Amino acid sequence: MSILVDIEKDLGGFFLKTKFEAGDEVLALLGGSGCGKSLTLKCIAGIERPDRGHIEVDGVTLFDSEKHINLSPQQRRTGLMFQNYALFPNMTVLGNISAGARRESDKAKRGESVRAVMASYGLEPLADRYPRQLSGGQQQRVALARILVSAPRILLLDEPFSALDSHLRFRLEREMHKVARDFGKTVILVSHDRDEVFRLSDKIAVMNEGRVEAFGTRDEVFASPNTVTAAILTGCKNITPCVVRGEHEIEAPAWGLRFLVDAIPPGCTHVGVRMHDVLPGDGVNAFDAGIDEIVENPFSYTLMLKASPHAPERIGAELPREIWDQEEKNAVRFHIEKDKILLLREEERA
Repeated sequence: MSILVDIEKDLGGFFLKTKFEAGDEVLALLGGSGCGKSLTLKCIAGIERPDRGHIEVDGVTLFDSEKHINLSPQQRRTGLMFQNYALFPNMTVLGNISAGARRESDKAKRGESVRAVMASYGLEPLADRYPRQLSGGQQQRVALARILVSAPRILLLDEPFSALDSHLRFRLEREMHKVARDFGKTVILVSHDRDEVFRLSDKIAVMNEGRVEAFGTRDEVFASPNTVTAAILTGCKNITPCVVRGEHEIEAPAWGLRFLVDAIPPGCTHVGVRMHDVLPGDGVNAFDAGIDEIVENPFSYTLMLKASPHAPERIGAELPREIWDQEEKNAVRFHIEKDKILLLREEERA
């Protein structure tokens, strides 16, 4: 275990109560704006002080309210990269990275570390430039180099791609993936982007209103989000209230559909189905549907289906272009496998 976080902080109108742990891996805090993701990072880094709780990294206690331990940000050695990178505008690239190495008292070693990290990130040709003269991607590399030259215990990334143009994000995301793997310690990534989180993380903590609603490996959370919020944040677009009709049967009245499932968890209030799991043809949980709308995407069609003319809500299906011919079908048969039906609950608040 490389990090343990169990903290509470009352901000009046917002209460953070979060608990999780992670090893030498990438943990993503996934959630919408204002859910407490960035506040959690600031508490770990020592920028914000929790009211109660415990924070530990690699066996070192950074904060403990009962033992009255609260290390300074410098003592914690946490590498926090802000959304806007927070580079010193009056310093060159060389100056910014050298500032990250200030803990090293030996001048020769400090210079060697700076040169090594600049070479690693291809920053040597930019040594004399100022932040205003750099692209967004270059600024990100400088910010990362400044953090890593300080030999942090943990790497904290707060929405690292939010300041970048969309065409740069994927390429820099792959670079960040390599950085995280090469770092070899705990990396905590804050994001609201489910695709980004899926591609970069090993584990996911879904946060909502200051709490962790779902936690597990990346594949576990996407396969079984368990709560309505977690399902939405992991990209499920078909979600509606359900009624339990038997030990293995639920009804979605708004869709006019009933589904057979393997087991129904306690407290189940909603059913969710990812659009790519609504498949054409006969099978388990099959239904006939009228096509209410066809939405054309670059490489697929989104079909808005009505299982009954009287159903108040539509259910969406997304199919690749090559298997759908919209001119030949007005009403078709679809099915949903039992293990693709998400049985969800609404998280209760104390």
